[in-house]
Amino acid sequence: MDRDEIKKTFETYFEKFKKTEGDGSSWSAPWFTITPSGGKFEINMTQCPEGTSFKVFLDNRKLGEISGWEKFFEEVEALTKNHPDAYDEDDFFGSMQDML
Repeated sequence: MDRDEIKKTFETYFEKFKKTEGDGSSWSAPWFTITPSGGKFEINMTQCPEGTSFKVFLDNRKLGEISGWEKFFEEVEALTKNHPDAYDEDDFFGSMQDML
């Protein structure tokens, strides 16, 4: 999947499933997959007046927070290398597309 397709998929999913947080000025939509070892890998996309951010979790442990799409794509490459059994880009976003 190329970057434009990933971005379009996540934004379409976000618009369909987002929930308001806190004071109503931010919205989020989490998506997760089950890893081959039975763990859980999750990315939570949040949009607020400051922009778009992503919180990344593996087995409910926060791996980090990423601000903006450009940084997201940089960090995703590191996720693939650091957690190859947890994050498979095609599987993660392919299953998200299936929900749409």
